[in-house]
Amino acid sequence: MKDEKQAALAAIQQINAVDGFDPSPLAVEYADLNTHEKRLRLPVMGQLAWFWLKHPEGRVAVTVTPAKECFIATARIYANYTNPSDQYLAEATASRGYLPDKPTVSPREWAQTAAIGRALQYAGFGLQFAAAGDAFDMPAVDELSGIVWSGEESPQDLPEPGGASANMHMTMPMPTPAAQPPVDPLEKAMSTPCPISKYSGKTLGDVLREDPKALVWVANKFQGDPEISAAAKLICEQSMEESA
Repeated sequence: MKDEKQAALAAIQQINAVDGFDPSPLAVEYADLNTHEKRLRLPVMGQLAWFWLKHPEGRVAVTVTPAKECFIATARIYANYTNPSDQYLAEATASRGYLPDKPTVSPREWAQTAAIGRALQYAGFGLQFAAAGDAFDMPAVDELSGIVWSGEESPQDLPEPGGASANMHMTMPMPTPAAQPPVDPLEKAMSTPCPISKYSGKTLGDVLREDPKALVWVANKFQGDPEISAAAKLICEQSMEESA
């Protein structure tokens, strides 16, 4: 049995293998809060480095939505930046709220990092370790607060896993959206992330200044996300009007 386990672990080590790269030195040790067991996890930056080595033309797409007392982030991992939006390797969602004892921690960025780390783990970047991605050693956000239960039931009345279903349903109250100032379409387009891996981390506005030809390519030939192509076209059209 021990030999079989070792063989299985050796096979897992080959998932997303990259010649000349071993993620093990990037792993960090941490102690489980409940069992105090020492474990290893791969920080998200290590997962991202590994992903870009394996898929240099890949793409990491993240969306963030504000919710009650938290931000909810969804991350999708694509093997190539030209893949359609529904053809992703993995997807994950994470929510994070403010920490009173750590006021400098941005819940939005924390949620994004957690979602990316978990999605990369689902895509196979970190399965060798006990826990890959973001650390979950902080109190969780109460995501059930605000749920309206109908009838005389209460959350305590929920059946045990595998038990008979209860006659109940729940609805989430829709928050009243706050009035938002109108968004300048050009400003929004300029802040859109560039899908080209060479310019990972840069916006279309940055690419306009650094490599206008690349921006033209995104506007006319990129097929991975229609919204990104439309944003690039808007920038190109505005630039032509200004130069006329």
